[in-house]
Amino acid sequence: MELSQKEFELVITIVNRGFADEVMDAAKAAGATGGTVLYGRGTGIHEAEKFFGITIQPEKEVVLILTPLKTRNAIMKAICKGAGLSTEGHGISFSLPVEDVMGIVHLDQWEPKG
Repeated sequence: MELSQKEFELVITIVNRGFADEVMDAAKAAGATGGTVLYGRGTGIHEAEKFFGITIQPEKEVVLILTPLKTRNAIMKAICKGAGLSTEGHGISFSLPVEDVMGIVHLDQWEPKG
C-alpha cells in the first residue's frame, strides 16, 4: 500500500530516560496506535552535569509516532500534559510532515481525504 497524500505527520518527542512510557501512554490515550523508542544522550549547554568531578551526559529517549494529520494536535497536547513536558528538563515535542508512507499493515483500512 502506498499513501502519498501528505496526510501524515511524524511526532518526535525527546525526554529524559525513563519517560518514554509516560509519553506513549499519553499518546495512545489521544489516539496514537504505537510508536518507536530510540535511545540517545543530550549535548545541549545545560545537559552536562558534574558528579565527583566527572562530566555526565544525561541519557535521553526519543519517541517517534507516525500519525494521521487530523490526530497530531491532540496527541501532542496529550504528550505535553501527560509527560510533563512543560517542566524543566523533561523534554520537547515537535512534528514534521511526512511525504510518503508505505508498509504499515494497520493502515490498510486508512481512507485518505479526497
